[in-house]
Amino acid sequence: MLDETQLGFGLAQRAPYASDPWKGRGRLIREEASRTRSDFQRDRDRIIHSTAFRRLKHKTQVFVAHEGDHYRTRLTHTIEVAQIARGLARALKLDEDLAEGVALVHDFGHTPFGHTGEEALDQCLGDFGGFDHNAQSLRVVTRLERRYGAFDGLNLTWETLEGLVKHNGPLIGARAAKDERVPQPVLDYCRLQDLELDTFASLEAQAAAIADDIAYNTHDIDDGLRAGLLSLEMLEDVPFLREMLGTVRQRFPELDPERTAHEIMRRQITLMVEDVISTAQQRLAEDGPQSVDAVRAGERPIAVFSAAMSEADRSIKAFLYENLYRHPSVMVVREQASRIVRDLFDAFMQDPTAMKGHFWQQGADDDDPGRKARHVADYLAGMTDTYALSVHRQLFDHTPDLR
Repeated sequence: MLDETQLGFGLAQRAPYASDPWKGRGRLIREEASRTRSDFQRDRDRIIHSTAFRRLKHKTQVFVAHEGDHYRTRLTHTIEVAQIARGLARALKLDEDLAEGVALVHDFGHTPFGHTGEEALDQCLGDFGGFDHNAQSLRVVTRLERRYGAFDGLNLTWETLEGLVKHNGPLIGARAAKDERVPQPVLDYCRLQDLELDTFASLEAQAAAIADDIAYNTHDIDDGLRAGLLSLEMLEDVPFLREMLGTVRQRFPELDPERTAHEIMRRQITLMVEDVISTAQQRLAEDGPQSVDAVRAGERPIAVFSAAMSEADRSIKAFLYENLYRHPSVMVVREQASRIVRDLFDAFMQDPTAMKGHFWQQGADDDDPGRKARHVADYLAGMTDTYALSVHRQLFDHTPDLR
């Protein structure tokens, strides 16, 4: 096997607190090392070539696909998150491939119709442990992808799986952000391979998580403006956005609204990325971690916003929740989409043979209601918006138009 120097991955390019693909914890199922790629590169490549990745192009971000060609889908959102994550990783001298891989895989478990579908499926599984898209992402990459002869899933490295499960922080213990029950699929997997749920994830995973916040805060505003549900004047209600709008209008007083919106968005991303880099560098200097395990064992996350930017972030989220996510026209579509998911779940539970494919037929006759419900949820969560609509039209007399 070629070493990392021969492959162009010199140690000087990586900080001591970064993840090292040549000293990682390996895969659940041992594989021969690649002669030309690090383990984290192989993870990223497997993620990109997976079926779940391709499905993201027809899964909702905020607006369903047929509402317009230029709105974000889960796929375009994911690519935007990966770009920001890789930029943060480069600035902080981390492993860019791991940061990118975690970003690319973070939404694999999303249902059709975005968070609406997730909420509906969570209600359907209320008696069977509920539904969580992060836990579902883990199921996808450890079990449901069926491409390789030697194993189910993608057999990703421990570090990528850790980042997928814990990118938002520890799930248990004193450092957990929320006192919530850990999803059962995560606990089940940890019996096979302990992902250390009481520690922080690597700094690469933290970079992917904050990149997700930056991307959707910015681009949901852009999509809301494009849809006409938001206006430039409404942005003045948020001090952070009002300041950027004033800067753009002062420099380009005759600029049309579409270009004005883009100038605001690019400034928002730049300011937020620079804030994360500056804050992370300050915390690294204060905490002084000299290994990735020291990052995991730390008392606080490192890749975060400053106090001032955190307040701006909260204001933007509140603004979007009130004016976009809960907009009457969006709520009408959300209710229709929720009905589609609930209808399909009930139909598959009543007649599992309606699920297509040999693998799904194999689990159709399970006598255990919990296992049967989870099997149906796996099938339903993997659907794209377009496929869910198509199947609903086949099974029911009336399918909502989602407009």
